Amino acid sequence: MTKKTPTYPIETERLYLRPFQDDDLAELHAFYSRPDVARYLYWEAKELEGTRESLILKKKRTQLGETDSAVILAVILKESNVLIGEVMIFLRSTENRQGEIGFVFNPAYHGRGYATEAAKVALRLGFETAKLHRIYGRCDPRNTGSYKLMERLGMRREAHFIHNEIFKGEWGDELHYAMLENEWRARYGSDT
Repeated sequence: MTKKTPTYPIETERLYLRPFQDDDLAELHAFYSRPDVARYLYWEAKELEGTRESLILKKKRTQLGETDSAVILAVILKESNVLIGEVMIFLRSTENRQGEIGFVFNPAYHGRGYATEAAKVALRLGFETAKLHRIYGRCDPRNTGSYKLMERLGMRREAHFIHNEIFKGEWGDELHYAMLENEWRARYGSDT
């Protein structure tokens, strides 16, 4: 598969999406340091150095091309130029054209539709830029904001795994949602 690099910034009605930069550290740490943000993620709330290490890795994830490559984008609020979250699309299988979507947002900006607006961009990158056939997302069933976002995007619930892994010291469940390329096109067209 040829490496696919989007043109940045990607602009939506209220947001700019672009690769992470060094000067994003303070605003990224504003939500990476919060236990309520990390609650359903595979990491704990981060000290500043941990956020810095994450930022270094994020800055390298700007292309889709090979299995396990990714595009991780900072979500910037146009009106204030503030980093409010991140969206990501991972290429999980080049052979089967499978991807995975993810997102993390500062709770101070929840409930305003920003995550939905940004996640549509991630899906578009997966389906239209990387030519993926299927994109899935996973979350803990207790994370209602996450699964409701996937439902708003038009992703369908495919599975509810019971006690499928030990998560933060206890058995955890996991929901799986997915969308196919033809479902994307039927819902959003090719110019979304």
